[in-house]
Amino acid sequence: MPAAPPFLHAPGPRIRRGAVLPAALLLAWAAAAHSGLVNGHLLVPVEKVALVPFLDPHGVHLWPGLAASLTRMAAGFTIGAAAGLLLGLGMGLSRTADRLFGPTFHTVRQIALYAWIPLLTAWFGNGEPAKVVFIALSAFFPMVLNTQEGLRTVPAAYREVARVLTLSRWQLVRRVLLPGAMPSIAIGVQLALIYAWLATVGAEYAMGLGRGVGTLLSEGREHFRMDIVLVGVLTLALVGFAINAAFGRIFARALRWRGPAR
Repeated sequence: MPAAPPFLHAPGPRIRRGAVLPAALLLAWAAAAHSGLVNGHLLVPVEKVALVPFLDPHGVHLWPGLAASLTRMAAGFTIGAAAGLLLGLGMGLSRTADRLFGPTFHTVRQIALYAWIPLLTAWFGNGEPAKVVFIALSAFFPMVLNTQEGLRTVPAAYREVARVLTLSRWQLVRRVLLPGAMPSIAIGVQLALIYAWLATVGAEYAMGLGRGVGTLLSEGREHFRMDIVLVGVLTLALVGFAINAAFGRIFARALRWRGPAR
């Protein structure tokens, strides 16, 4: 069985080393903003940006917007990941299902995600249904691909052991194929979460209506409030990092039975 990808382990020292570059960028940002060499409206000082979500009358909308974005993401992710898992299992376990659904799936997934927005808004308008469906699509494709690939790449030795033990088809799936595919499925879940978060902000930015981090970004751009835009961008990055780190640790613990990486 191949070793788990590095991002599933997320050791503490590695995170600390990874914080060096962001810290250096923050220092460079502060120095440039206070040097007078850059237009203050374009590069707002770090300390002002840090206070915007707490003191600015418009910036405080970040918090209800963030709550709305996370709720929206959770709904879309749940729908998309569940549908992707089911289709991935079907295509991975059944050659008939793969031949039936595979060509259509692989054709549709070539469509750029944001190309769906005009169609979704025509069908559902700019409200919640269009956004949730868009987010679900972003989570759907990586779940299908990773689930199917995980089932396909279960080592042949495992299948041979199952044959020797004369396991039934259901026992083969439950005791051999699903555990063997679990690392790949876990990666699919993690990718689906990250894509769902990015799609959430993108949908809010493109479709506009309602609260959300993407809506805050759009309003900041329209009013040339670069401090609010920077707050939105930093929030997008920090939440994405938190999701990746949290689920990386969860999956690392869940997959500890596989032994140390080699």
